[in-house]
Amino acid sequence: MSITSASSISWNEVEVGYELPVQKREITAALVVAGAISATHDYTDVHHDYHAARKAGADDVFMNILTTNGLIGKYLTDWCGPTGELKKITVRLAVPNYPGDVMSISGRIIKKYESDNKKLVEVEFIGKNKLGNHAVGTAVLALDHVRG
Repeated sequence: MSITSASSISWNEVEVGYELPVQKREITAALVVAGAISATHDYTDVHHDYHAARKAGADDVFMNILTTNGLIGKYLTDWCGPTGELKKITVRLAVPNYPGDVMSISGRIIKKYESDNKKLVEVEFIGKNKLGNHAVGTAVLALDHVRG
C-alpha cells in the first residue's frame, strides 16, 4: 500500500500520538542489490553476493543501512506531502532485511513544536519484518513548509 499523496498534511491536522498509516514494502533481491550498488555505491559484498553473505553468517544478501534510510525517508515524505520537509533522521538497525521479507513501516508523532518560525513534528518510526524490528528511530519534519 502506498501512502503517496498529492496533498499535504497540515501541522494543524496532527497532534502528539497521531499514528501515521502503515506502509508495507516487499524486500526483493533486486531492491537489496540495486539499493547497495546503484543507489548508495556500497560495494560491500554481503549486500550483493549470496556466497559472501552466507560465509559471513547471514542467510542471504541483506539490505544496507543507506537503503533502509532511503525507504524510511520516502515513507515519511510520502506521508507529509509536497509541503513537508524531512529535517533530521536517526536510524538504528536491528535484524536484517532479506529478500522475501516484507517490511512494515509505522510511525507516531511524539512531539509537536515550533522553532525558528517552522512548524515541526518529531516522529518515532519502526520498520518490522518477520524476524522483528529491522529499523527504529526518530525523524523531524517541517510541515506547511513553503520552498522558496
